[in-house]
Amino acid sequence: MTDHLASSYDLAIFDLDGVVFLIDKPIPGAAEAVERLRAEGTSIAYATNNASRRAADVATLLTGMGVSATPAEVLTSAGAAAALVAEHVEPGSPVLVVGAEALRGEVRDAGLTPVDSADDAPVAVVQGYGPEVGWKILSEAALAVRAGATWYATNTDRTLPSPRGPLPGNGSLIAVLRTALDREPDVVVGKPQPALFTTAASAAGAERPLAIGDRLDTDIQGAVGAGMDSLLVLTGVSGPKDLLAAPAERRPAFVAADLSGLFRPADRAAVPAAEVDGWTVTREGDRAVLDGSGDPVDALRLLCGVTWDGVAPADISAASADATEVLKSWGL
Repeated sequence: MTDHLASSYDLAIFDLDGVVFLIDKPIPGAAEAVERLRAEGTSIAYATNNASRRAADVATLLTGMGVSATPAEVLTSAGAAAALVAEHVEPGSPVLVVGAEALRGEVRDAGLTPVDSADDAPVAVVQGYGPEVGWKILSEAALAVRAGATWYATNTDRTLPSPRGPLPGNGSLIAVLRTALDREPDVVVGKPQPALFTTAASAAGAERPLAIGDRLDTDIQGAVGAGMDSLLVLTGVSGPKDLLAAPAERRPAFVAADLSGLFRPADRAAVPAAEVDGWTVTREGDRAVLDGSGDPVDALRLLCGVTWDGVAPADISAASADATEVLKSWGL
């Protein structure tokens, strides 16, 4: 067996936005990482909170980017939400859909009737991300929830990563209804809820799955809740400063700059690290000093050991020029 991080796991569960691609552009190295895992016998799954595409469409998108995928390997919050609603209402029930056509299709395929007006007496409102979501459908949703419809959210991601920077995500759209209704959704389906992870592991018959994501508040927290090891990659939303301040329920087992970290020795990606090449950290009470030079991710792994033990990220200082540059690049 090849001796690297991924070799200890029989299933790799990839998040998509910020891990494999940014909107419609593949992240360098993603296709190569997936193909290498497949060649080594590791099963692949893709679990995404983005409810704007169906599983078959996601697989087509990935394949077009050079990342191999089949619809059976893709789990979306849209499909999971529609299936969950169908478990709790009568077949054919009207469901008001706030989101993209993909979400309407999932609701329809679950044996329910998609509607877009509160006057249709929907028994549930299902809200997912859609680039065309606007005031009119949000107003209908508010009326339906006030009339007693159960409010399901596919996910609560505040932002979506993009090549131009973070964009408003479904959580930002949910905030509109949250403000109007002065309440939270009744059910949140996607990450950080563990269902997408556990469903992927069950479908693959995996005993040692590894979740790979770019967001601490969804991907990593969801993996922790599912009892799975996780790898945070720094190609999307969460950055070094976020990781240093992460509470226990959002701490990954590993961190890497990108998916190439899957093929590093596990002890060179594990977080926190007791010692690393090139860097040292000296703790002085409630403060810590970073010294040396080397891979910034190694410095991050080392520093997590003190920040997760009580040192505030703002109380880290530098004792070398390289350390100063690293901390500055992290916003510290």
